[in-house]
Amino acid sequence: MPIQNESIKIPEPALRRLPWYLSYVKLLKSQGEVIVSSTQIAKKIDVSASQIAKDLSYVDINGKTRVGYDIDELISVLETFLGFKKSHKAVLFGVGSLGAALLSDSGLEQYGLKIIAGFDVNPAIVNQQVHHIPVFHTDEFFERNEKIQAEIGILTVPPGYAQEVSDYMIRGGIKGIWNFTPFRIRVPEGVVLQNTSLYAHLAVMFNRLGS
Repeated sequence: MPIQNESIKIPEPALRRLPWYLSYVKLLKSQGEVIVSSTQIAKKIDVSASQIAKDLSYVDINGKTRVGYDIDELISVLETFLGFKKSHKAVLFGVGSLGAALLSDSGLEQYGLKIIAGFDVNPAIVNQQVHHIPVFHTDEFFERNEKIQAEIGILTVPPGYAQEVSDYMIRGGIKGIWNFTPFRIRVPEGVVLQNTSLYAHLAVMFNRLGS
């Protein structure tokens, strides 16, 4: 999950584009490239070269005129700026099909998100493990998080429980919530909320397809 460098005020749209650039330059590195220009990135990503240059101006890197950016340096700077180099502890509430899939996604850890535990109320799931990650009863969260010290909560519960569970997570020490439910939860000031509604994205796609 991207964590903004507090010393730099970057617009959210630009912040959302930076991982696109990172993914592409990593691909270039795997192909043996050592230099990349904003024009080269623009040819593969639907963003103008001038916008890319502006977005990269928010991070601590300078390209060489008519040459471009050193790929190794760009990758390092972007990963640091986005918070991907630091490990951020997380817990997940709602170990259904989506929740279990996220627990099984080892790729998240490569981007700095380490899920320490899952929480649920289903007796068939509690005290089990998913991808070597333990699942505890929701009632144990306060006690468990005193040891885990997770600040990020991933919300994959049924929509009707979303607000109640998010309030519960916050009382237990969670400072940022990654909400996968279609319910628009409310959080107090100072708590970071990131909504990722799969259903909303599907609705937009279906609408554009004329379906």
